[in-house]
Amino acid sequence: MTIRVATAADAHYADLLCQWYIESAKQRGTGIAKREPEYVREKMRQGNSVIAFVDGELAGFCYIETFESGKFVANSGLVVNTALRKHGLGRAIKREVFRLSRTKYPEAKIFGITTSLAVMKINSDLGYEPVTFSELTTSEDFWKGCKSCKNFGILMENERKMCLCTGMLFDKLDAPLPAVEESAIADNMRLPIVTQQ
Repeated sequence: MTIRVATAADAHYADLLCQWYIESAKQRGTGIAKREPEYVREKMRQGNSVIAFVDGELAGFCYIETFESGKFVANSGLVVNTALRKHGLGRAIKREVFRLSRTKYPEAKIFGITTSLAVMKINSDLGYEPVTFSELTTSEDFWKGCKSCKNFGILMENERKMCLCTGMLFDKLDAPLPAVEESAIADNMRLPIVTQQ
C-alpha cells in the first residue's frame, strides 16, 4: 500500500472517486455532500489531498479545504474502496491528510462534520473533540457544500446550529503530529505500507 500527497498527474482518478462518494452515500443511507470531479482535480493540483493505492490500484482519498484565510482547515471527503474497508486504510489516509494539514497550515483549527461512527473514532484518536457547530467556521463556502446533502433541510431548519452530523474540532496547535502506525495497518491488510511526502 502507498499513501501519498496527490498531484495533478492523479486527476484522471477524479471521476471514479466521485462515483465512490455517490455509492458510499447510498450504502450508508446517510447524507454525504456531492463532490464534482473538477473540484477533486483542483484539490490534487493544489497538493491539498492524499491518495492511496493497494497493489497499484486506487484504494482511497481525502482532501483539505481552507476557510477564513486559513484559520480553519477541514479534512473532507474520506473515501475508501468498498472492498478494502475495515482494515485500517481509512485511518491511515485520515492520519496522513491530518499530517498534511498540520504541516501546510500549522496555525489552523482542523475540523470536520460527519455522521460516520468510524470517522468519529478516527478523529477522536487524532485528538479532535466533539463541538457545537458554533465552534466551527462561519464561512458560507463551507456550509454551502452541505446543499447537496439530503439532510440540508434539517441544517437550515436549525439555523446551521445542528444537524445529523457531529462537528469535531482539533485546536491543540502545540500537540505533536500523530505517530505513524504502519505496522498495525500493514498487519491488518497483509501489505507493506509506503508513505510518501
